[in-house]
Amino acid sequence: MAVHRKVYRFRIEPTQTQAEALLRMAGARRFVWNWGLARRKEAYAATGKGLTYNQQATELTALKKKPETAWLKGVDSQLLQQALKDLDRAYQAFFSKRARFPRFKSKKRDEPRFRIPQRVKVEDSKVYVPKVGWVRIRQSQPIDCRIKGATFKRDGEGHWYVSLTAEFEMPDVPLPPANPERVVGIDLGLKDFAVLSDGTRIAPPKFYRRAMKKLRKAQRELSRKQKGGKNRDKARERLNRVHTKVRNQRQDWLHKLTTGLVQKYDGLCIEDLNLKGMAKTKLSTSVLDAALGEFRRQLEYKSIWYRKHLVVIDPYFPSSKLCRECGTIHTALTLSDRVWTCRCGAVHDRDLNAARNIRAEGIRRIPVAVGHTETQNAWGENVRPTNGRQFSLNQESHRL
Repeated sequence: MAVHRKVYRFRIEPTQTQAEALLRMAGARRFVWNWGLARRKEAYAATGKGLTYNQQATELTALKKKPETAWLKGVDSQLLQQALKDLDRAYQAFFSKRARFPRFKSKKRDEPRFRIPQRVKVEDSKVYVPKVGWVRIRQSQPIDCRIKGATFKRDGEGHWYVSLTAEFEMPDVPLPPANPERVVGIDLGLKDFAVLSDGTRIAPPKFYRRAMKKLRKAQRELSRKQKGGKNRDKARERLNRVHTKVRNQRQDWLHKLTTGLVQKYDGLCIEDLNLKGMAKTKLSTSVLDAALGEFRRQLEYKSIWYRKHLVVIDPYFPSSKLCRECGTIHTALTLSDRVWTCRCGAVHDRDLNAARNIRAEGIRRIPVAVGHTETQNAWGENVRPTNGRQFSLNQESHRL
């Protein structure tokens, strides 16, 4: 059996007293992080060596016995230990060159949050938080897995959310064969968010673009407020609310889209796009607003949950330039050529042709159900181009 994880996220509806308790726990987490980081810097400056997690955990026990920090006893002990584990992980990420050096967390800029690895449970639309008690949540779906940890966080609008990490087991067996008629190719882009090989076109929602007017206004108001004043804090909260709304809209749209695709098709074929490179071009705003990387991430884990096939095509595969009729690669094709005609006379819509080529290339890697042929797709065309030698030569020239 293979062990997988999923995350449930619910909004918390605490009372005033509970909200203050959650805020204190988030403050304690921030305090321990800053204390642990300062201690590591002091130890390195004095001895040239850093502190390990076990050493800091021992120091934390002594810290809670001091009169000035005795208030830490009123906070869940695992929460404080988790803060030190997070700090230790941040150091490991820095030394492995995966992140920058850990920094102190500001009370004003750091979003209130904390993590508890155990003893968090959910019953009757309530979540049990150690040292706080049972807190009401907006439970939109049942939890049918073992809860292995919980992260509590307050967003820019002042709402508290809990993210519950749960584990579940799935049989470690091959995926069931797919019906070729239920395999789809997906060509991602900016003009259309996605074009499916069956002809379906999904328009980009452009949530960030639509909110730019409100964002500019909120940012302008923030820049005009005096630093350190309460009005500046209020302006920052208004700006955060706009950003939060955009993020929630995008996430909701993507979840509905990816879930619908995974439930509808037995196999999904997508292209491995260089998103980091695309984000550095003049189209970076549109690329980031489309959240193509998040779309792929959701498809990857949801295809595992629903036991569906997901094939990622090599980025060098000439999906847009390859003629489905004769196998010729139209090397002179530019981004402005939305419709092009091959020398064999076939007329291709750029995105639809790419989606069908992606499907044809991906279906070769998917086991086909009994009663269906692997060499035919839904349109009755050969999966591979008719001129295999020409395809291989043109593909090599395309890479060069």
